[in-house]
Amino acid sequence: MSTINRTTVSDLRGAARLAVDATLGITTLVEKMHHTIQLVHPPLGASRAESTRGLTGLIYRSIRGTTRVIGKGLDAGLIPVAALVPEGVPTEARNAWVSAINGVYGDHLERTANPLAIEMSFLHQGDFVDCERPGDVVQDASGKVLLAIHGLCLNEQHWIRDGHHRIAQVAAASGHTIIHLRYNSGRSIDANGRSLAVLLEVLLAHWPVPVTQLAIVGHSMGGLVARSAMHHGTAAGNSWRSRLRRLFSLGTPHHGAPLERGGNRLDYVMELSPYVAPFTSLGRARSAGITDLRYGSITDVGPEAVPLPDDVECYALAATLGKRRGLVADRLIGDGLVPLDSALGRHPDAGRTLAIPKSRQWIGYEMGHLDLLGRPEVYSQLEQWLR
Repeated sequence: MSTINRTTVSDLRGAARLAVDATLGITTLVEKMHHTIQLVHPPLGASRAESTRGLTGLIYRSIRGTTRVIGKGLDAGLIPVAALVPEGVPTEARNAWVSAINGVYGDHLERTANPLAIEMSFLHQGDFVDCERPGDVVQDASGKVLLAIHGLCLNEQHWIRDGHHRIAQVAAASGHTIIHLRYNSGRSIDANGRSLAVLLEVLLAHWPVPVTQLAIVGHSMGGLVARSAMHHGTAAGNSWRSRLRRLFSLGTPHHGAPLERGGNRLDYVMELSPYVAPFTSLGRARSAGITDLRYGSITDVGPEAVPLPDDVECYALAATLGKRRGLVADRLIGDGLVPLDSALGRHPDAGRTLAIPKSRQWIGYEMGHLDLLGRPEVYSQLEQWLR
């Protein structure tokens, strides 16, 4: 029989809250559809009303009220249970599941104080690092730090591919101490960037030895979070910014990912008909983090051009599924998620193109988005640049 621990109970509370929220959302969707049919809308045109009235409205309000009461009862009932069971060590499978849920619903989890919401933290060799006492965990600290930031719906475990932790091997070979970031990838990139800037300031101020160099490697969304942190760290006058020497982005959608933009266009088309419009709420069940990937937004003002800082060497490693470079492979396929131009910082508007010299660009062929996390040739190039 499996052991029940606090982590299990916390997950149950979080899942119960999420289930209640989903039920409330579906109830609202059905009510909107019911009301639309009552009004006998023409096939095209925006839906004019939000909810039903009279007896029908009372029924839907009763469903919502009952669901909320049940949800509060489940949550309250599990709180005392959590205090009675031992603290558990989360498994890799559990961490992967929670990371995926955070990627899709993370902003909602944070807003509703759901126990499943991930709190931003640093890790070293699988152990959490106290920013004010990093020496308790980091026994082999050097003055050169390499921070690895995962992408959407992932976590630090995804840097380990086929049993190889290549980013840690590269760090060791180049004299860096590896630190991983775990974060709620469903929050906006701006919010995560602000939080990272603050945590880095505390971590490096308490690092066991003086930090002379900081390098950041960000995969996919991780590269955008790093850029956002640089932006906010500079604005706040953070001291860690002067120690940041290099930024490496792996498959980062600097100018957005077309799959997210396609989903946004679908929402618009669906809203043209009042009979279909209620269902767009399902399509909009994407987190703020996913929405930011539409155009690669790193600040809360939207997809405005934020240039790379002059005092940081910035590198871009991109991939394409094609066997060789070509217009179709570059623009339509890319690595399966991110087009080559976006990953390399190129944009049709010259004013928005990121200033990454060709000598700091690398392209992997017959390689997918997640392959960038584990292919030996990627890390061979990283190590060459880090040395």
